Amino acid sequence: MLPNAELDEAPVAESGEKTEEPPLFKVLLHNDDYTTMEFVVWVLESVFNMTEEQAIQVMLNVHITGVGVAGIYTFEVAEMKVEKTTALAREQEYPLLATLERA
Repeated sequence: MLPNAELDEAPVAESGEKTEEPPLFKVLLHNDDYTTMEFVVWVLESVFNMTEEQAIQVMLNVHITGVGVAGIYTFEVAEMKVEKTTALAREQEYPLLATLERA
Protein backbone atom coordinates (compact mmCIF):
# COMPACT_ATOMS: atom_id res chain seq x y z
CA MET A 1 0.00 0.00 0.00
CA LEU A 2 1.30 3.43 -0.90
CA PRO A 3 1.88 5.85 1.97
CA ASN A 4 -0.65 8.43 0.71
CA ALA A 5 -3.32 5.95 -0.39
CA GLU A 6 -5.35 6.54 2.78
CA LEU A 7 -5.37 10.29 2.13
CA ASP A 8 -6.62 9.79 -1.41
CA GLU A 9 -9.66 7.94 -0.12
CA ALA A 10 -10.50 10.40 2.67
CA PRO A 11 -13.84 12.12 2.25
CA VAL A 12 -13.69 15.69 0.99
CA ALA A 13 -15.52 18.28 3.06
CA GLU A 14 -18.29 19.96 1.13
CA SER A 15 -17.92 23.70 0.90
CA GLY A 16 -20.84 25.69 2.22
CA GLU A 17 -20.34 28.24 -0.56
CA LYS A 18 -22.54 28.11 -3.61
CA THR A 19 -21.01 29.08 -6.89
CA GLU A 20 -23.10 31.55 -8.82
CA GLU A 21 -23.97 30.94 -12.43
CA PRO A 22 -22.39 33.57 -14.67
CA PRO A 23 -24.82 36.12 -16.10
CA LEU A 24 -26.07 35.36 -19.60
CA PHE A 25 -26.30 37.73 -22.54
CA LYS A 26 -28.52 37.71 -25.63
CA VAL A 27 -26.87 38.26 -28.99
CA LEU A 28 -29.26 40.36 -31.06
CA LEU A 29 -29.29 40.85 -34.81
CA HIS A 30 -30.87 44.06 -36.10
CA ASN A 31 -32.68 44.49 -39.40
CA ASP A 32 -31.37 46.85 -42.06
CA ASP A 33 -32.24 47.59 -45.68
CA TYR A 34 -29.01 46.25 -47.19
CA THR A 35 -27.93 42.94 -45.62
CA THR A 36 -29.42 40.06 -47.58
CA MET A 37 -31.61 37.44 -45.97
CA GLU A 38 -29.31 34.76 -47.37
CA PHE A 39 -26.29 36.29 -45.62
CA VAL A 40 -28.15 36.47 -42.30
CA VAL A 41 -29.13 32.80 -42.63
CA TRP A 42 -25.51 31.90 -43.45
CA VAL A 43 -24.24 33.81 -40.38
CA LEU A 44 -26.78 32.10 -38.14
CA GLU A 45 -25.72 28.69 -39.47
CA SER A 46 -21.96 29.28 -39.39
CA VAL A 47 -21.46 31.49 -36.31
CA PHE A 48 -24.41 30.39 -34.17
CA ASN A 49 -24.50 26.72 -35.25
CA MET A 50 -28.18 26.74 -36.19
CA THR A 51 -29.85 24.38 -38.57
CA GLU A 52 -31.13 25.93 -41.79
CA GLU A 53 -34.70 25.80 -40.47
CA GLN A 54 -33.76 27.55 -37.20
CA ALA A 55 -31.72 30.16 -39.07
CA ILE A 56 -34.60 30.94 -41.42
CA GLN A 57 -36.99 31.37 -38.47
CA VAL A 58 -34.63 33.78 -36.69
CA MET A 59 -33.91 35.67 -39.94
CA LEU A 60 -37.64 36.10 -40.57
CA ASN A 61 -38.09 37.33 -37.00
CA VAL A 62 -35.32 39.89 -37.55
CA HIS A 63 -36.86 40.91 -40.88
CA ILE A 64 -40.42 41.27 -39.57
CA THR A 65 -39.89 42.68 -36.06
CA GLY A 66 -36.61 44.52 -36.61
CA VAL A 67 -34.55 42.50 -34.15
CA GLY A 68 -34.05 38.83 -33.30
CA VAL A 69 -32.19 36.73 -30.77
CA ALA A 70 -29.37 34.74 -32.35
CA GLY A 71 -28.41 33.05 -29.08
CA ILE A 72 -27.87 33.37 -25.34
CA TYR A 73 -24.35 32.93 -23.97
CA THR A 74 -21.95 33.93 -21.23
CA PHE A 75 -20.50 37.39 -21.75
CA GLU A 76 -17.22 36.26 -23.32
CA VAL A 77 -18.90 33.92 -25.79
CA ALA A 78 -21.58 36.48 -26.67
CA GLU A 79 -18.95 39.17 -27.21
CA MET A 80 -16.92 36.86 -29.47
CA LYS A 81 -20.01 35.99 -31.56
CA VAL A 82 -20.89 39.69 -31.95
CA GLU A 83 -17.32 40.44 -33.09
CA LYS A 84 -17.28 37.48 -35.51
CA THR A 85 -20.67 38.44 -36.98
CA THR A 86 -19.61 42.06 -37.41
CA ALA A 87 -16.31 41.09 -39.03
CA LEU A 88 -18.02 38.74 -41.51
CA ALA A 89 -20.61 41.39 -42.38
CA ARG A 90 -17.96 44.05 -42.97
CA GLU A 91 -15.95 41.68 -45.17
CA GLN A 92 -19.03 41.42 -47.40
CA GLU A 93 -19.72 45.16 -47.04
CA TYR A 94 -22.99 44.64 -45.17
CA PRO A 95 -24.04 46.97 -42.32
CA LEU A 96 -25.52 44.09 -40.26
CA LEU A 97 -25.62 45.17 -36.62
CA ALA A 98 -25.13 42.60 -33.87
CA THR A 99 -25.39 43.69 -30.24
CA LEU A 100 -25.63 42.04 -26.86
CA GLU A 101 -27.81 42.68 -23.86
CA ARG A 102 -28.20 41.00 -20.52
CA ALA A 103 -30.67 38.12 -20.66
